[in-house]
Amino acid sequence: MGKLQDRVAIITGGASGIGAATAKLFVSEGAKVVLVDLNEEKGKAFQEELQAQGAEALFVKANITSEEEVANVFKETTNKFGKVDIVFNNAGIGRVHSSHDLDYSEWRNTVNVDLDGVFLVAREAIRGMLESGGTIVNTASMYGWVGSPGSAAYNAAKAGVINLTRSLALEYAEKNIRINALCPGFIDTPIIPEESKKELSSITPMKRLGKAEEMAKAVLFLASDDSSYMTGNSLTVDGGYTAQ
Repeated sequence: MGKLQDRVAIITGGASGIGAATAKLFVSEGAKVVLVDLNEEKGKAFQEELQAQGAEALFVKANITSEEEVANVFKETTNKFGKVDIVFNNAGIGRVHSSHDLDYSEWRNTVNVDLDGVFLVAREAIRGMLESGGTIVNTASMYGWVGSPGSAAYNAAKAGVINLTRSLALEYAEKNIRINALCPGFIDTPIIPEESKKELSSITPMKRLGKAEEMAKAVLFLASDDSSYMTGNSLTVDGGYTAQ
């Protein structure tokens, strides 16, 4: 029996990076997974890959900033699998840009995806978990705790995710809904340009980038009964960066 045997997990940003690594780990632990992403080609290909390995998987294309599309994800999930036990609220964007040259539209887009979208997915998850309980893991960032030049919008949004996680966790603790956040450091995924990897490794105390699979193990911990007495927590997995 796996740690997530017969549980149904929705994973946003599930077609690549940390989301995809988490999906692979979840199915190995017995979960049925719903992959949510804007990239339909990657999402469908990954669904087929998981199904070929014997996993129960579904891909749903959705923009997490759309209330209607988020609601449809949960509708499609319950139509297919009958319930939602776990939500890994992982989709996000980010880029480095000098704040004095940052267009307001770009600021709004970053906050819209990285904070508003997290709220919309969490809200829909909570609505379905009020009777039966469940677990939600929100992806924040180590940059929700510390500043960095050129990432004002991203950092502000991720700090918002950390306190959103705390607030929702307190509000729904008595409903048996556990809500925690993952705060990754520099992770070797497609979001980090190849030319930046050496520098980012050098400023990390462990002198390397994290692996998506390492983040997935942290998500599994937060999503499973191994963390059954944890809620409102933000787990930082950053190779020691924020300890400096």
